[in-house]
Amino acid sequence: MAAAAALEAVAPTGALWGLVQDFVMGQQEGPADQVAADVKSGSYTVLQVVEALGSSLENPEPRTRARGIQLLSQVLLQCHSLLLEKEVVHLILFYENRLKDHHLVIPSVLQGLRALSLCVALPPGLAVSVLKAIFQEVHVQSLPQVDRHTVYSIITNFMRTREEELKGLGADFTFGFIQVMDGEKDPRNLLVAFRIVHDLISRDYSLGPFVEELFEVTSCYFPIDFTPPPNDPHGIQREDLILSLRAVLASTPRFAEFLLPLLIEKVDSEILSAKLDSLQTLNACCAVYGQKELKDFLPSLWASIRREVFQTASERVEAEGLAALNSLTACLSRSVLRADAEDLLDSFLSNILQDCRHHLCEPDMKLVWPSAKLLQAAAGASARACDHITSNVLPLLLEQFHKHSQSNQRRTILEMILGFLKLQQKWSYEDKDERPLSGFKDQLCSLVFMALTDPSTQLQLVGIRTLTVLGAQPDLLSSGDLELAVGHLYRLSFLEEDSQSWVAALEASGTLATLYPVAFSSHLVPKLAGELRIEESDLARGDGPTKCSRHRRCLQALSAISTHASIVKETLPLLLQHLRQMNKGNTVAGTSEVIAVCQSLQQVAEKCQQDPESCWYFHQTAIPCLLALAVQASMPEKEHSVLKKVLLQDEVLAAMVSVIGTATTHLSPDLAAQSVAHIVPLFLDGNTSFLPENSFPGRFQPFQDGSSGQRRLVALLMAFVCSLPRNVDVPQLGRLMRELLELSCCYSCPFSSTAAAKCFAGLLNKHPAGQQLDEFLQLAVDKVEAGLSSGPYRSQAFTLLLWVTKALVLRYHPLSSCLTDRLMGLLSDPELGPAAADGFSLLMSDCTDVLTRAGHAEVRIMFRQRFFTDNVPALVRGFHAAPRDVKPNYLKGLSHVLNRLPKPVLLPELPTLLSLLLEALSCPDSVVQLSTLSCLQPLLLEAPQVMSLHVDTLVTKFLNLSSSPSMAVRIAALQCMHAVTHLPTPVLLPYKPQVIRALAKPLDDKKRLVRKEAVSARGEWFLLGSPGS
Repeated sequence: MAAAAALEAVAPTGALWGLVQDFVMGQQEGPADQVAADVKSGSYTVLQVVEALGSSLENPEPRTRARGIQLLSQVLLQCHSLLLEKEVVHLILFYENRLKDHHLVIPSVLQGLRALSLCVALPPGLAVSVLKAIFQEVHVQSLPQVDRHTVYSIITNFMRTREEELKGLGADFTFGFIQVMDGEKDPRNLLVAFRIVHDLISRDYSLGPFVEELFEVTSCYFPIDFTPPPNDPHGIQREDLILSLRAVLASTPRFAEFLLPLLIEKVDSEILSAKLDSLQTLNACCAVYGQKELKDFLPSLWASIRREVFQTASERVEAEGLAALNSLTACLSRSVLRADAEDLLDSFLSNILQDCRHHLCEPDMKLVWPSAKLLQAAAGASARACDHITSNVLPLLLEQFHKHSQSNQRRTILEMILGFLKLQQKWSYEDKDERPLSGFKDQLCSLVFMALTDPSTQLQLVGIRTLTVLGAQPDLLSSGDLELAVGHLYRLSFLEEDSQSWVAALEASGTLATLYPVAFSSHLVPKLAGELRIEESDLARGDGPTKCSRHRRCLQALSAISTHASIVKETLPLLLQHLRQMNKGNTVAGTSEVIAVCQSLQQVAEKCQQDPESCWYFHQTAIPCLLALAVQASMPEKEHSVLKKVLLQDEVLAAMVSVIGTATTHLSPDLAAQSVAHIVPLFLDGNTSFLPENSFPGRFQPFQDGSSGQRRLVALLMAFVCSLPRNVDVPQLGRLMRELLELSCCYSCPFSSTAAAKCFAGLLNKHPAGQQLDEFLQLAVDKVEAGLSSGPYRSQAFTLLLWVTKALVLRYHPLSSCLTDRLMGLLSDPELGPAAADGFSLLMSDCTDVLTRAGHAEVRIMFRQRFFTDNVPALVRGFHAAPRDVKPNYLKGLSHVLNRLPKPVLLPELPTLLSLLLEALSCPDSVVQLSTLSCLQPLLLEAPQVMSLHVDTLVTKFLNLSSSPSMAVRIAALQCMHAVTHLPTPVLLPYKPQVIRALAKPLDDKKRLVRKEAVSARGEWFLLGSPGS
């Protein structure tokens, strides 16, 4: 029994000895992992491994000893968490002793120490012992890169877990690390070394007398000059090293006396990268420096920054110089001064002013803007700096404005003033009298009003911007100033000659109206109301067309200033009253005038969306009024109303749809429920009680009445119910859906039937899943099938199919695939085939009036990708199986799908689909050609390798299409010819002469836009293959 037990004990040890021999003597690498796995599983202990290695560790041959220690180290790296404290002590002593061994052994010893530095069971004091041994026994910089990296890893591990012990070493630890790092060249090691230095400083390790030495050992790498080798597997970039070193250099004020002279020297050098790096580092340093560190270097720093901004040809250097000046000034501003200390900020700013002020008096000279930028950079650093510089510069600039009479000089001066005014917005002042602008207010207003009355458009524009900034200063402008300002903006809003000024005036009016609603209500709104009354009388006399532009400007001004709730309550009734006046029998209003009013109403609605109170006010004021006007227009009247037919035109109804939709999308569910309780009964039951002026000559029954005028107003119902929040219940929904379904197949009025189909689809899309939704879908499918089979309303049934399919595709409804298959089947229909092909464009594109995310429709992400995956294979199969005369329909549908597909989704499928796209270019239908060209152009840029395989076909077809009868196709073909030049040059060179000759023809095209694209494309082909192209 005893012999058997002895054999069991010897067996594993014998196996271990065999593995050790294979690794040490047999030079095999696999046994190390096997031994580590066995130790982790408990088959052996680390002590047994050491015993098995006994002869190897004592072998007189250094390589054998190295292999033995390497095996032990690799086992420890995988099993260090299993070690006991006693084992760690013995192993540390062993490894420390081996640091004195032959240089071939050292790499394996360091790996073992790295494993032990990760041990949780490391007793106190041993971390210091290990580091002392490394500092004394190992000349780190003579080791290979991997072993130097191991030393840095040991130090990093101990700094993370044994910080207090290492701090007990005092400055000796810092000095030891300086010796380790000194002379390091490998970027991989430098990143770790810089991190260690940063931690030494940021964690308050003792630097002792070695501050300068630590600075020298790191600053010798500044500025970083490193270009990563091609295909570098480590991925270290120059920017990584720059940021890591900058974090070290800017981590302590104790480096200031050494670093600032170095930065000044590098800024003054001729190397662009050194200038940028130095200025960025100075910027970072200012966050930790104080006046004491900067004091002796301020004159030199200012001189260097000034020279760079005045003389540099690089915008980046100028920007970094200005940023550094801003940081310097901010640093001087925040330093706490003793009562007897010199105020460095005042003297620094005085130097800046002394060197820059006189240049501001020369608005035509090249140093005027660099000087202004320097002053503004300093002024933007703090409230103190801003006050100091503004109080010195503004009087000078105001004086210069009056001294110079030329518009371009005045514009330059006013732009500089504008820059200083913008800086004032950064700082808040408790006391109104403390504000530096208070003393200059009258002069500034006078100067701005002079600019606004100047004939120069450019000076007017700067004046408008300056007025906006002045207005943004709290309590600066008096009521008299505001009245004058409003008068100028009113005048500029009606300037006929130049569009820039009136656009800017409208924008400024909107901004200032938010801040000063009373001033605009008192002074501008009445003037605009007077303008509208003049327009109404002009229309009554028949002078409409000549006054059209002024009418539009007035409407745009009213919508532009509707940025405050109190103003909306004045402008909205004005616009609605104006629309009513157009409805009087003696007023001749054209379609464009009514659409212009609706567009203004929509812009007001958009501005109201952010304020719930304004949104509800607009909705309950504008929507009933618009509905009342439309209902009135749809009634049969004895007296002829000139607006009656205008209000019922497609374009006008579309404009009203936009107003109603915009006014509804942002309603809260509670308020929307109140509104829907009135509007749906209006259309279903003719309940007009909530409409203003509701004494109509007849009943309003759009679903029962035979008149097309009333049926057309279903578009307004669509705009409302399809913009409601999803959780608002629509009353009498079942009845409404059946009425919409019936109207959607009304063949006498295509506009009404399409509106009904869209409304039905919009409600379907939002309806929660369940039995009622299934019933609605079954009704729709039955209606579609009945209509498509035969009869007069096939086209209307097809439109219904299209919109219902889109509603379901957007929400991933299971029935969508069946309806898409039905649509695909119609591609072979002689009558509906082309329309079915165009239907794929509708399915893939975004709508503006229904089924929009803004209108709370259920639009699932990536619905286009899913549609592509589910249906394109069937389209391709259908194309191959279809008769020749039907193939264009399939190509057209496919082209529409691919054209609206995100390009990253299309690229993987390109090799299989490209042949079909190329065939689509031969299709005679210009819509197919245009859609396909639009699809191919980005692919030429993003998939050049695949496209280059078909270069012969592409070039031939693009050149043929460049003489198409359609201008849009000609332009798209020439844009594709331009994009072809991004394919590999060797592939294109054989075609260069042919293409250049062919592109000479469109140079003489009768359309300017075509000629422009031809010049651009031909120029690129001329340059093909030339040096530098």
